[in-house]
Amino acid sequence: MVLNIAAYKFVRIADPDAMAARLHAQAEAEALLGTILLAHEGVNLFLAGNDAAIDAFIEFLKADPQFSDIRFKRSRSDTQPFARLKVKVKPEIIGFRQRDASPLEARAPAVPPETLARWIAQGHDDQGKRLVLLDTRNRQEVAHGSFVDAMTLPIDRFTDFPAAVEVHRESLSDATVVSFCTGGIRCEKAAMWLRANGMDNVLQLDGGILGYFEHVGGQGYQGRCFVFDERVSLDPALQPAKDMGV
Repeated sequence: MVLNIAAYKFVRIADPDAMAARLHAQAEAEALLGTILLAHEGVNLFLAGNDAAIDAFIEFLKADPQFSDIRFKRSRSDTQPFARLKVKVKPEIIGFRQRDASPLEARAPAVPPETLARWIAQGHDDQGKRLVLLDTRNRQEVAHGSFVDAMTLPIDRFTDFPAAVEVHRESLSDATVVSFCTGGIRCEKAAMWLRANGMDNVLQLDGGILGYFEHVGGQGYQGRCFVFDERVSLDPALQPAKDMGV
């Protein structure tokens, strides 16, 4: 079995190129495949390999004080879902191209998966306020599954999100809005941007859909979660579509 990990952290990196070289060397030494993206705002990675190699890479990364508290999501697959190792330095670890969206200074308030599951079951938050789940992913991903009755947007890339959500601003004003995405990185930026632009009723799902699956399962979710590798998508038990012949 192959161990797959995903993680991100918004943190100031003074020299992304030097960090990229170090992480590339470590991942290559452990024969890991996948993608590592670095920018001045942090790191975003998806890697797969055997357990010992993954553990060694995590230990290496966490030895850097900047990443000592980085959180990893884990899942298993029968086969290696990545064809090669890619390490890139980018302007952003997830392209958004908006001001007021950086979580470097402070995070948007986050909702733990267990709390969101309770709110979904109740149909409202703990203050009785209407609950809206806001999907920040693109239409290709949404086609594989989403939370039941979530607000989805007709977008093809994350940079389309601001214009698409703007038309719903008034209808969301009386709700507790929980933004979500695959692993948490897009909904974190989206929540920061929305709050900076007057929507202080927006929260983020901590850990995204995959974190929700890991801690809660599929309560309130319909379908599967698309992932950007050869597994195609994961079910609420974090089982990949490709291995299951789906």
